[in-house]
Amino acid sequence: MADSYVLGWILCSVMALVALRGVVLKRQKWKGISMRTEPVKTVLTSNGECGSADACHADIIIVGAGVAGSALAHTLGKDGRRVQVIERDLSEPDRIVGELLQPGGYLKLIELGLEDCVEEIDAQQVFGYALFKDGKHTQLSYPLEKFHSDVSGRSFHNGRFIQRMREKSASLPNVHLEQGTVTSLLEEKGIIRGVQYKTKDGRELTAFASLTIVCDGCFSNLRRSLCNPKVDIPSSFVGLVLENCHLPYSNHGHVILADPSPILFYPISSTETRCLVDVPGQKVPSIANGEMANYLKTIVAPQVPPEIYDSFVAAVDKGNIRTMPNRSMPAAPHPTPGALLMGDAFNMRHPLTGGGMTVALSDIVVLRDLLRPLHDLNDAPMLCKYLESFYTLRKPVASTINTLAGALYKVFCASPDQARKEMRQACFDYLSLGGVFSAGPISLLSGLNPRPLSLVLHFFAVAIYGLGRLLLPFPSPKRIWIGARLISGASGIIFPIIKAEGVRQMFFPATVPAYYRAPP
Repeated sequence: MADSYVLGWILCSVMALVALRGVVLKRQKWKGISMRTEPVKTVLTSNGECGSADACHADIIIVGAGVAGSALAHTLGKDGRRVQVIERDLSEPDRIVGELLQPGGYLKLIELGLEDCVEEIDAQQVFGYALFKDGKHTQLSYPLEKFHSDVSGRSFHNGRFIQRMREKSASLPNVHLEQGTVTSLLEEKGIIRGVQYKTKDGRELTAFASLTIVCDGCFSNLRRSLCNPKVDIPSSFVGLVLENCHLPYSNHGHVILADPSPILFYPISSTETRCLVDVPGQKVPSIANGEMANYLKTIVAPQVPPEIYDSFVAAVDKGNIRTMPNRSMPAAPHPTPGALLMGDAFNMRHPLTGGGMTVALSDIVVLRDLLRPLHDLNDAPMLCKYLESFYTLRKPVASTINTLAGALYKVFCASPDQARKEMRQACFDYLSLGGVFSAGPISLLSGLNPRPLSLVLHFFAVAIYGLGRLLLPFPSPKRIWIGARLISGASGIIFPIIKAEGVRQMFFPATVPAYYRAPP
């Protein structure tokens, strides 16, 4: 009997110790959670009231509501994520770039369910380009035969397009869009936990999320902690709006191979045509003292097609002249747990080819597909490791468009060097041949065929075409020397750009381990 009592006391004691240990562990667990979530409970909502932790704590914070930020917010919100978007200025932007969406970008817009954002803004369909040089011109049509009749490029007022996307993203109940200036990223033990920002009325607030995506544009003040920015400014655009101008080729972009660098014309509404004059270097003539107007009238105007001349001069006389530096920056990210860079904050290319929005929308499709299998984003180190595949998967599209933009700009610029002149002329004549010679390059430019190898093949086909023109029918030592420098110059143009993009990721992405990374 005594043994039974002793055994009973021992069993009770063991059970009591187990129960007590469970209570202690449970208290410690809740204490740890409250320490992590307590800052979230103090976050104020946009009207100054303190909400619950669930209401305040978003899954994802997006910094910036431009093209990339707005499209990303709608895409992730549609997938059920709680998204908080903080934008410095929610009024309609007024920019002179980001106005031409290539057909490849429009297809991505359809894939994201945002194609109606180009409706009701007087957007114009674009079916290709017209190229002008020394009084000659050629038409380069997008290869759209295999697509629905609605698929084409679109040109529009950038601000109208962005406002439509903001409205669409804000219409989702789980997307919160507010105006504020993000001043810093909040870091804890090497992990980005959220952002600190200043509201429109000057209050300093903090917001927390499992993932912070920085899309604050080309002037980003947050990118330095997330990448190695090497920004190059090869030129500036001088922007004008021509009213009631009838372009030689309707619903086409127009590129004039002028001296010293290209001039662009394309419609942005049913009555307005955008003109962008490229000015090489970082210094442009002064608008205030009239130098710019004089430059445009004396240097630029004589080189524009006769059909556009009067409208161009009238736009200069009207005086609404604006400038914008053209930035180029290869993607060089520092994978950081809890944060990701997107859009122009992450990667820029010369805007000559109008590829920026196509790259941004393509990146969003890649990121959406990577995040879709994930139900929990809280393990920041594991998520960061997984999202390294984003940088590899985006490369074929992004690097093709980036490389083409940089290479084409250098080829299209005038030069006193005879070899560069020959390369420029060879490019114009090659594209004028039609057939595969024009369809191949224009499909690359349009984002319909973003294949790096195809780009390199066409680029050197132009160089060899130029070499052949020099050597036939009878080569001379001078022509052989110019031809050798033409090939050397072509290599000097494209290979540094490819190197900056990353040869392995650009041409052999399947050999990169991150390419095969599985969802955690």
